[in-house]
Amino acid sequence: MPFLTEFDLHLLSEGTHHRPYEKLGAHVAELDGRRGVHFAVWAPNAERVSVIGDFNGWNPAAHTMQNFRSSGVWEVFVPDIGQGALYKYHVESRYMGYRADKADPYGFSAEIRPRTASRVWDLDQYSWSDHEWMAAREHRNALDAPLSVYEVHLGSWMRVPEEGGRWLTYREIAPKLADYVHDMGYTHVELMPVMEHPFDGSWGYQTIGYFAPTSRFGTPHDFMFFMDHLHQRNIGVILDWVPAHFPSDEHGLGYFDGTHLYEHADPRQGQHPDWDTLVLNYGRTEVQNFLISSALFWFDKYHADGLRVDAVAAMLYLDYARREGDWIPNRYGGKENLEAINFIRKLNEQVYGAFPGVIMSAEESTAWPMVSRPTYLGGLGFGLKWNMGWMHDMLEYMSVDPIYRSYHHNRITFSMLYAFTENFILPFSHDEVVHGKGAMIGKMPGDEWQRFANLRLLYGYMFGHPGKKLLFMGNDFGQVAEWNHDTSIEWHVLQYPFHSGLRRWVSDLNTLYRGQTAMYEIDFDPSGFEWIDCNDVERSTVSFLRRGKRPGDLMVFACNFTPVTFENYRLGVPSGGYWKELLNSDATLYGGSGQGNLGGLEATPLPIHGRPFSLNMTLPPLAIVMLKPGEPGGGS
Repeated sequence: MPFLTEFDLHLLSEGTHHRPYEKLGAHVAELDGRRGVHFAVWAPNAERVSVIGDFNGWNPAAHTMQNFRSSGVWEVFVPDIGQGALYKYHVESRYMGYRADKADPYGFSAEIRPRTASRVWDLDQYSWSDHEWMAAREHRNALDAPLSVYEVHLGSWMRVPEEGGRWLTYREIAPKLADYVHDMGYTHVELMPVMEHPFDGSWGYQTIGYFAPTSRFGTPHDFMFFMDHLHQRNIGVILDWVPAHFPSDEHGLGYFDGTHLYEHADPRQGQHPDWDTLVLNYGRTEVQNFLISSALFWFDKYHADGLRVDAVAAMLYLDYARREGDWIPNRYGGKENLEAINFIRKLNEQVYGAFPGVIMSAEESTAWPMVSRPTYLGGLGFGLKWNMGWMHDMLEYMSVDPIYRSYHHNRITFSMLYAFTENFILPFSHDEVVHGKGAMIGKMPGDEWQRFANLRLLYGYMFGHPGKKLLFMGNDFGQVAEWNHDTSIEWHVLQYPFHSGLRRWVSDLNTLYRGQTAMYEIDFDPSGFEWIDCNDVERSTVSFLRRGKRPGDLMVFACNFTPVTFENYRLGVPSGGYWKELLNSDATLYGGSGQGNLGGLEATPLPIHGRPFSLNMTLPPLAIVMLKPGEPGGGS
């Protein structure tokens, strides 16, 4: 039952009520034989609170709420209304005559922007059909499982041009997206924030409804259908989640009851200078409660498979994006946000404790130690961390004309000095194709052939490198224009051979990746990786081994970052016999020049690179070649 008890109040006050969304907010209920809705909201500094809505003419005098046992939690039961009713809380503060109409912090649904009312919704009416996926999820999300993520912005993945370029709904996009992801071989989709937000241009990163999927694409049940459908197609769904800041719109959390209830009062702590948003007060138990329950909510009610936590660095550092004198040190005089650290650890402990098979991934852009290490070891407790350093190094290296790459060789190899300090995911995300950065294909040097060869090589190196994988939509077929959230990605370019060849390459990379345990089983331990040759600076080549858990389960990768073909390229390998060429990014079906090794090579007992055998191979221009011990013409 949604009605509050004294025990609920006790848990809320000490910050241990991790499912307050079951009691606070709007819940369809029955009281004294009458169906209606129970409303409850936390506003401890209010003098008076009432529910206003389309059911009472938005009249503050119609349904006044009661302060439950003087706890600061206000509640009322309104009979004869139900699902779909629009409402807000009219809050009158005891301070300075402040009055405002607020959306429900725990609201499950909302009007489509620019309207701002919450909407009553009974989430339990949906019947799920993803039981097989949920039973196997823990195995699919494990650290030794393949993880290739397709990052998607629902509003611009695909639109309907014949209907004015409108969005697809959750129910329309589900089968189309599932078909594409399945055909491309990705294991998971990551959605840029679907939580309700007022401004399209924030891409969802200015959250106003921490418990409501945006109404832009349909109802909560429509979003449940979306999640359910992808699960039935064996595709996991990770949701982008933003606990670092929120917008200052009047109907939101800011100055909720005439005081700084959710945010810090001091602007040196409570306002984010870069984004003109408000910063949550992680030291307040009720705010911790609110955020942790939001995270648990998406796993509980929507069967999410993971959360990608945005802007973790902004939470960890008190001086983040602030000038000297514009921030307040912690009690020890340092810049670390001790309350945020405590909150993050509690968050991950609660999530993994309640849903052990899910993923908690941190977008943390600094060198904060032990982000993806357990809290009992002093870590933050995330499962994965985005490897922003690798991403920046590789994009900077690949943007250099190949004639100068020998002077930047360390950018390829540096990542292996720290590759196993965290559980890394390698991202080429939306952040790299906006704000004047251009599309991925535009970052590559040379003529059109070279640009596509470079991009195929970059993606091939990413799939060979230890760490899980992530590509933003459009990156996998070489979208030409910078990403624009107001239009669909450039599906039309797939009519051109270079673009369709690149998409085929990424699809084949995903297929090979999922089928070769050496490419993913040991991503986070040095035993899964060995350099063969990382010192061929003059020719700008690198080669390495990847190993799986089983003895003899290994693959060899050779990369040529120049447009010169290297004939008789001698590569050391650990064993003799036939080495099958599994993939070659220079194959003609991908848009390459067709140079390679006729499907494979015999190793000879000529030692090199500290290996007892070697391959005398052709290393194609701007290409990666992947090999594995096997039989001529046989399977891999």
